[in-house]
Formats: sequence, C-alpha cells, structure tokens
Amino acid sequence: MGDFKKLAVWEKAHRLTLAVYRASGSFPKDELYGLMSQIRRAAASIPTNIAEGSGRGGDRELVRFLHIALGSANELEYQLLLAKDLGYLDAGIYQELEHQTLEIQRMLAGLIHKLHA
Repeated sequence: MGDFKKLAVWEKAHRLTLAVYRASGSFPKDELYGLMSQIRRAAASIPTNIAEGSGRGGDRELVRFLHIALGSANELEYQLLLAKDLGYLDAGIYQELEHQTLEIQRMLAGLIHKLHA
C-alpha cells in the first residue's frame, strides 16, 4: 500500500486521536490509569494499525490490520459513551467524537470490502 499518510482514513483517524487526547485531558486524575489511558490507547490504535498494515507485504496483511483498527474503533465508540455517561465528556464533545468514530468505522469497513473484492 505504501505511504499510510496518503490514506484519507488514516488522516481522519489521526485527527480523531488528537481530539481524544485533548478531550480526555480534563478527565479526573484518578482516571489517569483507568478510562483515560484506555480511551487514548484505543484511539491511537486506529491510525497505528492502519500505518503498520500499510507497511506490510500486501493487501492480505493490510486487511488484517484494518480489522484490528476497526476493532479499536468499536472499542473507542463504547469508551466515549462511557466517558459521557460518567460526566467526563460534555454532550457536544461526545457527539463530535462519536461522529468522527462512526465515519472512520464506515471508511475502514469500505476499504476492507474494497480490498477483499
């Protein structure tokens, strides 16, 4: 696949990760090793796996890493909901992050489907 930075889904996932880091910075300090750490790891895992898969030997390996990225996006979707329900994210920030996450999920699923075809 080559340069992962040329993939629109990687770019969106990278921007989402930056937004998640900013938003989770206001979480309570007792969540530093709990939800804050988990939500950041899930977010960063999405572009990380896209990048790793892009550097592998071909479409089959890329698809494997895209599936991992999709799993991380699903994990992030729940963690964002949990953070909102615990009062750590306000509704507006939650809605924007959720929207970005769902868009990335759709893009990953579409790319996986395209590479399988």
